[in-house]
Amino acid sequence: MRVTLCAGQASLDDWRRIWRGAAIALDHSIHERVAASAESVRRILAAGAPVYGINTGFGKLATVRIEAGDLATLQRNIVLSHAAGVGEPAPVAVTRLMMALKLGSLAQGASGVRPKTLQLLEAMLARDVTPVVPSQGSAGASGDLAPLAHMAAAMIGVGEARLKDEVMPAAEALAEAGLTPITLAPKEGLALLNGTQFSTANALAGLFEAERLLRSALATGALSLDAARGSDTPFDPRIHALRRHRGQIETAAALRALLSGSQIRASHIVGDPRVQDPYCLRCQPQVTGACLDILRQAAATLIDEANGVSDNPLIFPEDDAALSGGNFHAEPVAFAADMIALAICEIGSLAERRIALLVDPALSGLPAFLTPKPGLNSGFMIPQVTAAALVSENKGRAYPASVDSIPTSANQEDHVSMAAHGARRLVPMAESAFAVVAIELLAAAQGCDFHAPLRSSAPLEALRARLRGEVSRLSDDRYFHADIAAATRLVKSGAVVDAVGEASLPRLEAAA
Repeated sequence: MRVTLCAGQASLDDWRRIWRGAAIALDHSIHERVAASAESVRRILAAGAPVYGINTGFGKLATVRIEAGDLATLQRNIVLSHAAGVGEPAPVAVTRLMMALKLGSLAQGASGVRPKTLQLLEAMLARDVTPVVPSQGSAGASGDLAPLAHMAAAMIGVGEARLKDEVMPAAEALAEAGLTPITLAPKEGLALLNGTQFSTANALAGLFEAERLLRSALATGALSLDAARGSDTPFDPRIHALRRHRGQIETAAALRALLSGSQIRASHIVGDPRVQDPYCLRCQPQVTGACLDILRQAAATLIDEANGVSDNPLIFPEDDAALSGGNFHAEPVAFAADMIALAICEIGSLAERRIALLVDPALSGLPAFLTPKPGLNSGFMIPQVTAAALVSENKGRAYPASVDSIPTSANQEDHVSMAAHGARRLVPMAESAFAVVAIELLAAAQGCDFHAPLRSSAPLEALRARLRGEVSRLSDDRYFHADIAAATRLVKSGAVVDAVGEASLPRLEAAA
């Protein structure tokens, strides 16, 4: 699996495949405009005028003029001084995605870097040389300076890098991979450090996890509805057409498809004294559909960001202009990350409410806590508590990061986006929500067991069979952690989506 990266034109699925480990190759048509950009920097220097970051200091020190003999040292120093991150290293998949995003940005020929600098970054990706990038230290303002500095440091042979699965000094990793550290030319250090690629990589990772979470929760939500002997009438397309929201319409259609042909549903269409189901069953299209809509909005923002150029200053070779602006400010990414966090939180919250319904005999009509012998056995009593705890933890995490700001760089950078930690929280939030959906899968399958010999629909029975291949029906209390862990692996791996049929579930890339 290989992605040819066309600078500025990569699709959401290209970035998804890169995040999942696809090999990357640059489209070679970029070399001419990259070389033209580097040549423009040379001409700008020859003209002698002060240009930010090329022959001046950085940030608050932009008024300090740097002599020609010190320009290479200037670029090296910015990398060394800005490599000030702390905390656990970012996951390898996120770091690779960050490198690919930086590669795509630099390849657009507006950053003043040489082709050989891009070639080193591309070669590091191809040969599994991954810089060790501490995950904390970016405020999402003048770019993700600290994380990207650690990436750039590895390129000049400083700091640490991972070669395949082994962490070692960066210079050693490059040498073992047959690569040589680069000496940075004017503007190159700044171009590597400026940009939103760390925040964007984390936000994209969270987006892709949220997509799998949403699709899995539609499947488990449909199974819960059958377990509770709920009604599929609320998914009638006429209801949703009147409200017009695309996500709502598509999720209702998915739920209808998932439930079609269920014997359990057919058994209580006539004579059921209940008029309406609780919201966690009835309003799944309205809630999950709204989550799908905002995930798509976030995806639209992130695909623009991923294909954009966000360093500073930007170089325009046609007239040798070096224009200082603020494309490095990560406010769009921060907003997108906040939207994704809200969706993850709500998907988990609704799933937990369905678990709570199933374990309550007054609401579900099933044995208390889904055990054949309540009292002697506690059944699903504490898994519901676990789900509730995870949901409440995610509620705290979902508080918008973008509403915060703190001045940096002696008030030169006086408003920051906080996109980096806003995006970093997303995958851990999704991990918690995956566990909630896994508990729902266990509870819903157990609930349907009580309706035997009646069967659910073909896709939902396929899902039950997939689960039962890993986790047997709960007859008497046993060590529950192993069951939850196994079900969580099914949700995280995409096995839930595969079992019910991927085609029946909506994706971020909306159908035309």
